[in-house]
Amino acid sequence: MSTDQLTLAEKRTLIRGAVLMPRRRQLVGRANDMNSRFQLDPSAIRTDTSMQRQHQGSVGELHFMPTQGTTAYRLLLLLCIQIAVQCLNLVVVAKHIYVDPLLGTIKFDPSGYHIFYNPNNLPTAILYVAILAPITAFFCLARVSFGYVVAFYLYMMALGYTWLNSFSDLRYDHALHGASIVAATFAFVLPALFISSPVKQRFTLSKQAFDTTLNCILLLAVVTVAVGAYYNFRLVGVTSIYEFRNDLDFPRPLKYLLSVNASVLLPFAFAAFVERGNRWGAVAALLLLLLLYPVTLTKVALFAPGWLIFVLLLTSLFEARLSIVLSLLLPTLVGLVAIAFGAWTYFLLINFRMVAIPSVALDIYSHYFSSHSYTYFCQIWLLKPLMPCAYQDPLSVVMEGTYHLGFFNASLFATEGIASVGPYLAPVAIFLCGLIIALGSRLSAGLPPRFILTSSAIMAQALLNVPLSTVLLTHGLAILYLLWYITPQNLHSVDEER
Repeated sequence: MSTDQLTLAEKRTLIRGAVLMPRRRQLVGRANDMNSRFQLDPSAIRTDTSMQRQHQGSVGELHFMPTQGTTAYRLLLLLCIQIAVQCLNLVVVAKHIYVDPLLGTIKFDPSGYHIFYNPNNLPTAILYVAILAPITAFFCLARVSFGYVVAFYLYMMALGYTWLNSFSDLRYDHALHGASIVAATFAFVLPALFISSPVKQRFTLSKQAFDTTLNCILLLAVVTVAVGAYYNFRLVGVTSIYEFRNDLDFPRPLKYLLSVNASVLLPFAFAAFVERGNRWGAVAALLLLLLLYPVTLTKVALFAPGWLIFVLLLTSLFEARLSIVLSLLLPTLVGLVAIAFGAWTYFLLINFRMVAIPSVALDIYSHYFSSHSYTYFCQIWLLKPLMPCAYQDPLSVVMEGTYHLGFFNASLFATEGIASVGPYLAPVAIFLCGLIIALGSRLSAGLPPRFILTSSAIMAQALLNVPLSTVLLTHGLAILYLLWYITPQNLHSVDEER
């Protein structure tokens, strides 16, 4: 079409465009130049919920998380309060003796567990706490992971031990063992917190396959409960379970399934159903957990549903790291208030059994192995047939026969550390344990923090009272690692055709 055929309006439009086009290109060029100067690299922006699992060439990278000012202050304040409450709780436990109001007999005496408090030794206790206190800065820098929650619980346990160590009446080298636990705490916390680089998923479940896996877990739990009920099903109170539990005799495969369902499979299914928005599936997982109690007669099965709901609420209401600290701080504070009103059941269950006993176990194991042979890891049932061992019975049985305080299991600090190699090499052994925990952080990296914390809520508590080798092989931590690895990263909207 020639310009002669154009209308007057079209000619004006062409003239205006020819005049304005150079100016427009100039402005666009300036905008692109500014954008190139200030544009952020998208790969440098990562959040806990959207972080992609990409291949890392090294064994692991150290991941630091600069915290926003307000959140940093809140987290640091909560950690300082938790340290003070942890020590205060041990003082309160040491000062309270429970006498049955009807029979007049002593039901609880802290001196029987070698829990004491002497103001004359307070400066030593404060010194130990001050040495461990700087670790709180690491928790403010680290991003949320499985290692974060395990490191926090074991850090509080170690801090509690250093406090008790200053007042204990057990005769052994308290300075040596105290220094060993301090060094071991640093050795464990650093890899557990900061080695969290994601592992590339070479296999991941599709949406349909993942939902099918969750349903299969429920089905397996139903079968396990039904078969277990054939061997034992008793509705008894918590105080009476020890009268019957020693008589339980499950076949080895069934015993393993009962343990794995309570510690890993059902908590994992509950957390996954919550993320997927399947309320009925989540309720079914909690009910099956509760049904494990009359079969196994364990406190874990009885209180696991309530603990899972508690952790879920905290992670839904608060930032993930704050919720981890609150998961220990709030129950402990409630117990300190409850004892003032004579609520002994709650106080003994939470403040004594859950909070104090893991630290007491370190004191007991330190005393025993200061005068007995180390195990050199022969307590691990896979290794015992392959090496000479001074102990034919499990360590919990050995502790019961020596101290008569029940079948005293203990954390990796006491077993893989003090019991296996002694105080000098314990930090090295515990550092290696930290690397194993860090592997869980890498395998779960990129999954929603709420899902990680809820699915591992029971396992994190188990690590306070059970050796790492037992948790891996008997309680199913290795299975949890595998489940995390094959879990689709976006649990809310998974591509059907992946």
